[in-house]
Amino acid sequence: MEQYVIKPWDTRDDGQPAPVDWDMQVPPEVDAIAELVMKEYEMSVSSKTLITSKPDKGGAIWRIETDKGPRSLKVLHRTPERSLYSVGLQEYVVRQGARVPALIPARDGKLFVEKGGKLWIVTDWIALTQATKVDLAGAQELCFGLGEFHRHSKGYVPPQGAKNSSRLYRWPNYYQKIAKKIGWMREMAKAYGETTASNSILSVVDKYERQALDALERLKASAYPRMVQMGEPHWGVVHQDYGWSNGQNGPGGLWVIDLDGVAYDLPFRDLRKLITSTMDDMGVWDLTWMRGMIEAYHRANPLDRESFEVLLIDLAAPNEFYKHLKEMFYDPVTFLNTEAEAILQRILSTDQTKDQALAELAKDISQYQPGDYTQAAVPATTVRQAPASASDQANWQLASPNPAAKGESKPVDVEPGKLIRLPEKESKPVRTAVAAKKPPDVVLFPNPELPFAETTTSASRQSERLKPIVATVKKAGSKPVKKKAASTGSVKTASKTGKKTVLNKSSVAKKASAKLPAGKALKKTGKSNEKAKTGTQLAKRSSSPRGTQHAAVKHPYKKAAAPSRKLTSNQAKKPRAVKAKKTGRSMR
Repeated sequence: MEQYVIKPWDTRDDGQPAPVDWDMQVPPEVDAIAELVMKEYEMSVSSKTLITSKPDKGGAIWRIETDKGPRSLKVLHRTPERSLYSVGLQEYVVRQGARVPALIPARDGKLFVEKGGKLWIVTDWIALTQATKVDLAGAQELCFGLGEFHRHSKGYVPPQGAKNSSRLYRWPNYYQKIAKKIGWMREMAKAYGETTASNSILSVVDKYERQALDALERLKASAYPRMVQMGEPHWGVVHQDYGWSNGQNGPGGLWVIDLDGVAYDLPFRDLRKLITSTMDDMGVWDLTWMRGMIEAYHRANPLDRESFEVLLIDLAAPNEFYKHLKEMFYDPVTFLNTEAEAILQRILSTDQTKDQALAELAKDISQYQPGDYTQAAVPATTVRQAPASASDQANWQLASPNPAAKGESKPVDVEPGKLIRLPEKESKPVRTAVAAKKPPDVVLFPNPELPFAETTTSASRQSERLKPIVATVKKAGSKPVKKKAASTGSVKTASKTGKKTVLNKSSVAKKASAKLPAGKALKKTGKSNEKAKTGTQLAKRSSSPRGTQHAAVKHPYKKAAAPSRKLTSNQAKKPRAVKAKKTGRSMR
């Protein structure tokens, strides 16, 4: 049993349909490991009930009845190094006074048990109820609790051996990515011009692309470069998946649960996501709701003028358009013929009130005090969190160090006048205590006379900006071999271990003339477990397009849109995750 490594269990190895509904069950090997984990704690378990399962990721939560009262048993689906980052954060914020379930130590004193290649945690079972969605008061409760959580997370430094997770320095890359992929949407709509939604998309894609570029230009002119120089611990972490399921009312106020995906970032990114999703659900950008939500957050975790300005920039970006329409990259024919038109019309209807509401909201900036970012608060060297005693340090040590573990992100070096590129992942191990370097000075295009700083740009130059970035795949023991670009404008890079091809728009336009057959209709698997959300700590299921069925269709932006093996109704290709693994990029 000790040799069994937990992996996603939604499909069988031979690609055949899964024999059971894994949304309601776990493999017997995982259940057996759960029994072994419970024996590692000072408690007697009388019953165990599966509350929710993540078969596509390899995670699950049980409610267990013990002689110490009801408790929660959870297997974290990420790698042990990445999970150690979130486990350390959970312990840290509890000590700061946050309403977060406290981790119960095992017999050996550790706050986790490592079995099956995953970390397991146990907490007391907290009786929780969702905040109301029907009025502003419920949204304000949610925002106030979010602000409290962010305030308590400030100063966190992960334990030694944890894999760092940070989005703090990636805002420019995020806007760059949105602008580039919205440009791809234009070419996709042209390539599949006979589909239902192609004309509607072509009529608005220029506007949304301009919104992303405007957000990037406003960001580089804001205080963002000085803000990120304050360093990761200064800002604390974001939840990244915060909403009515992961923020619920309980004893003493609002509790924040399911901290698996926390990462360093400007904290109000969580607030922006909550506001934009709420406006999308309401079908209108309501100024009263936005002001009320921001004010509630501000009471718990005060915003300064610079933070409010960057929040406005993030609200103005085409986040919902990009989030909902990017599904076309996974099965363009089916999506453009079925769902895209209705989704687009709903977004356009909602956005009719967006510009005016944000213009009125911007007038509130004078209510916030200026922040002090003249001195970077980052020390010359920052070491991992060091426990006071050797025994405490042993309580955070993982069982078997993995030399392949890597840090998730690092500060971005920005060269003036050029496109921002995602940094490559570090190749050094992270289990040893290595002093982190001070983030470099972030200078975003300081010369206003450089071409990219122009507010008005020709169509040819704008197209040139948004060419896909070619990233050579670097692997140990292999040297990249660059091949001369073909006359069509395609760029190829190759190595001894594999090839990666990225086509620019001119090449795509020529290939788009060959129409491809439509794929089968999407069959999405259920991702939510609504019955278990009330009064329980749940791991929120993803509704990402990565969870959809891929049709056997090739399109201009992917060498092969169809997977290499047969797919089933509950099995999905995850091209964004695969791309991140190949290129070393961390995708949002």
